[in-house]
Amino acid sequence: MTVTAAPATQDLLPAVTSLRDEVGSTRLPFDLPGVPAAESGRRELLRQLDDYILPRLASLDAPLLAVVGGSTGSGKSTLVNSLVGSVVSAPGVLRPTTRSPVLVHHPDDERWFTPARILPDLARASGGSSVEGQATMQLVMSSALPPGLALLDAPDIDSVVLGNRELARQLLGAADLWLFVTTAARYADAVPWELLRQASERGTAVAVVLNRVPRASIPVIRDHLASMLKEQGLGTAPLFTVAESELDPDGKLKPEEVARLSSWLSALAKDARARALVVRQTLTGALDSLGPRIQGLVDASGAQVTARTALDKAVQSAYAAAIAGVETGMSDGSLLRGEVLARWQEFVGTGEFFRQVESTVARVRDRVVAAVKGEPTPSAHLDEALHSGVAELIRAEGQGAAITTSRSWRALAGGSALLQAHPDLTRVSPEFDRAVTSLVHDWQGDVLELVRNEGRDRRTTAKVTAYGVNAVGTVLMLVTFAYTGGLTGAEVGIAGGTAILGQKLLEAIFGDQAVRSMAAKAKEALLDRTEAAFHGERERFTGVLDEVDLRADQARTLGAAAAAVRAAR
Repeated sequence: MTVTAAPATQDLLPAVTSLRDEVGSTRLPFDLPGVPAAESGRRELLRQLDDYILPRLASLDAPLLAVVGGSTGSGKSTLVNSLVGSVVSAPGVLRPTTRSPVLVHHPDDERWFTPARILPDLARASGGSSVEGQATMQLVMSSALPPGLALLDAPDIDSVVLGNRELARQLLGAADLWLFVTTAARYADAVPWELLRQASERGTAVAVVLNRVPRASIPVIRDHLASMLKEQGLGTAPLFTVAESELDPDGKLKPEEVARLSSWLSALAKDARARALVVRQTLTGALDSLGPRIQGLVDASGAQVTARTALDKAVQSAYAAAIAGVETGMSDGSLLRGEVLARWQEFVGTGEFFRQVESTVARVRDRVVAAVKGEPTPSAHLDEALHSGVAELIRAEGQGAAITTSRSWRALAGGSALLQAHPDLTRVSPEFDRAVTSLVHDWQGDVLELVRNEGRDRRTTAKVTAYGVNAVGTVLMLVTFAYTGGLTGAEVGIAGGTAILGQKLLEAIFGDQAVRSMAAKAKEALLDRTEAAFHGERERFTGVLDEVDLRADQARTLGAAAAAVRAAR
């Protein structure tokens, strides 16, 4: 048995406790490659930390726990009963057995096992009772065992019942000493050797019992098993042989058949230094194994954070492109085509502004005529067309952003599952349509407020009043979209040319510099309101990401906790 230096526990216990908290709070919510294995490793880490490392660090002088494990039919319970000298663990007649694990200890050691010091998720019971709805560990006191040693009879490691297999592995992870029991017929089976290799890699103290061996075959089988143990790095593991023999009426082996194993265990229990060496070896091995296992979890955590960042980046990129699309639509002349172009031509063609310049009576006359006919003035037609064009542009970009983000999420790790859980994200929300209608209306108010603010002095006020605040505001909206317009061909002559007339009109009212400033402010106001509307749509996606149980710093804090454990050792 390899003896290693004792871990320095003064700073180590709080460091390992912090590491356990970090492992417990680490989440792997996105279905990435390797996540099932990483999550399984995380659960195993938690079990070993809770079941063995932390309780052992907190009480180095607690009794040594030897977990008796092995394959189905290897005779574990019979061996435990034979070592104790009474039936404390009922052997299973039918396979697989589904009984609770049985922990046998000396009465003087009761205080170490009655509370949940080790294996805290297993309820304690005695006398064959159990706790409904919870895994239960039977506690049996026996003076046949010396103080300082406890035996735990575990379920079969190769049970056909998954719960039994998982419990067996959990119990072996809580052992100071793994007392592995096999038979002449099954000592080369694959499942036990997988666990033996794991025990070797983690430095767990192991003793092997070769049970039910025909006496004539003992030398050959023992030598073969010893060579196999050596190949797996377990050449120094004590090896005990129990010959095939008849059982007594209670189903126990004769004392002489287990005398060598019983003497070794008794000597181990009575020798505090020997016990400390076994504990030290297993504890040090368990602590050594934390490094690469934690690193695997750190890597998996980092991949989770990277996946979330990529999903968030897709959202931000899509909605930034939508804002840019609105801004482009406001300046490339597209809003001056179609219905707006026709209404602008109609508006200018009627000469409404110019008639208003000639006579206020003409302006009143037009309103009266329009009222009699029940029709809006040409400026109202233009205003409505502009409103519709702006709203349609914003709606189209908003829907495009939702579609683009959804398409990106389907191509990114973790995104498809989020979309399946939130199918409404693939389209704009019902509130968005109402928000766009409201923002265009509110933007008109912004434009009219600009007109009023720029027309405060007497002379300008008179000019604005002559044309009407609403009409001037409508022309300002149009000029905002035509200021850097990209109209071509006939549109330049019709829309662009007449827009220049509107610009000249505004310049005559407010001045060249004021018109440029007003157009820039109007554009900025529309973009600000559009950004606010898109913000609500963007938050539908980011809100879903925020609901994902994932800390952005979990990889960093987990790595830092592992580094603190290394430093404390």
